[in-house]
Amino acid sequence: MPSLNQAKLIKRYKRFLADVTLANGDVTTIHVANTGAMTGCADEGDTVWYSTSDNPKRKYPLSWEFTEKPNNNLICVNTHKANDYVDQALRSGAIAEFVNIENIEREVKYGEEKSRIDFLLTDSGLKRTYIEVKSVTLLENNQGYFPDAKTTRGQKHLRELMAMVNSGEQATLLFFVMHTGINSVTPAHHIDAVYGDLIKQAQQVGVNIIAYKAHFISNSDSIDIASITPIKVII
Repeated sequence: MPSLNQAKLIKRYKRFLADVTLANGDVTTIHVANTGAMTGCADEGDTVWYSTSDNPKRKYPLSWEFTEKPNNNLICVNTHKANDYVDQALRSGAIAEFVNIENIEREVKYGEEKSRIDFLLTDSGLKRTYIEVKSVTLLENNQGYFPDAKTTRGQKHLRELMAMVNSGEQATLLFFVMHTGINSVTPAHHIDAVYGDLIKQAQQVGVNIIAYKAHFISNSDSIDIASITPIKVII
């Protein structure tokens, strides 16, 4: 992770933008790489950790990477980071369900609904596993939930994973928790009942559903991932 700086959140708007107050008191607009609702991750006054791009073509060179809550919980709000962290974990053997990996491919086209799988693994026995990664940041009443907004895209991904299993392949839905306050994950039926029903169907047909939590640590000018650990999924 590159060097980060801190600011105070004023508000997030237009989904990909947020206004913040910098350490010197200036107010500026930063980019937000997150399409979700970011419930609980974007409250006025939250500490925002942002990176700075040196690309002169960028209209908004500052990017929101993490939120730090008043209780010191750290939340990675840049959803693009989830797959990078999972990639590192797969290659280092940190995900116990996947060992003896011979090949890792990312963003592979597949399925009748024209999807792209996050990871396609091939093990030493030449068995293939399709892995869909979902970033989890919604914490309500001490419980982690996914999704934080209705997701037709997520519904499609579950149908594709079920189709892979039905065709004889192996498929896994991996919830990757990027909120240090979350210790278990469950489908957010109260937000997207269709997704909740589909995940039950996916489990019944044999889609493997697992969750891992990222443990983040911060110092004066950066936040790094220290480790990941498996946590409970409640279907």
